[in-house]
Amino acid sequence: MVKILIVEDDEKLARFVELELLHEGYEILKADNGRLGLEIAEKGEVDLVLLDIMIPQINGLEVLRRIRKTSDLPIIMLTARDAVMDKVSGLDAGADDYITKPFAIEELLARIRTALKKMTVIERKNTDIISCGLLSLDKMRHKVMYDNTEIELTNREFTLLKTLLENKNIVLTRDILMEKVCGYDYIGETNVIDVYIRFLRTKIDDAFKTKIISTVRGVGYVIKDE
Repeated sequence: MVKILIVEDDEKLARFVELELLHEGYEILKADNGRLGLEIAEKGEVDLVLLDIMIPQINGLEVLRRIRKTSDLPIIMLTARDAVMDKVSGLDAGADDYITKPFAIEELLARIRTALKKMTVIERKNTDIISCGLLSLDKMRHKVMYDNTEIELTNREFTLLKTLLENKNIVLTRDILMEKVCGYDYIGETNVIDVYIRFLRTKIDDAFKTKIISTVRGVGYVIKDE
C-alpha cells in the first residue's frame, strides 16, 4: 500500500485530505510541524510527501532542502494562492510539483498519481541498469558502456556479463554460468565459459586498462563491488 505523509499544521485541512486519501486506498501519516515531518520522511518509510510551506519549527522549504540532500522522494508542496516566490523556490529546491490552496481534491489526487507514476518509471529505469564502477549494462536496451564508450558484445557475452553483474560479490561456478549462457541442453566445448570470459576481458579489461572480472581458482568467476 502506498504511504503518504501529510505535513500540515492546519488541523482541519490535514484531516480533510487524510480522509479523502484514505478513501482512495492510501495509508496516511501526519505531522503538524516541520521537525516531525522531516524526522518521519528521513526514515524512508513513506512513498510521497504533501508538504505545506508555512509550518512551525522548520518551514517547508527547509524541510524540502534537507530531504533532497539524501532522497528523491516525491514531494508536492502546498502553497498560498498568491505566493509565487514560494512556488518558484519550491521547484528550484527540488519539489516535484505544487498545488495552491484552496484546491479541489480531484486535482490533488491527479497530481499525486502523476508524481507516483514518475517515481515508478525512475525506479524501473534504475533497475534496468546494473553497473560496476564505470561499467554499466542496460538490460532493456541491450547496451554496455564503459564510461562514455559503448562496447559491442555478442548475445552470449552480454548474457555472461549480465549474470556476473546481477550476482556481484558472489562467485559463480562454470556450471552455473554455462546453464545461464548456453542453456541446460548445451552440448559442446566444456571450456566455453573460459573462452567467453577471455573475450570479455579483451573487450573490457584490456581495452580500458581495468580489471572487472576476477577468477577464483578452482571455483569460477566473480565481479566484485569496487
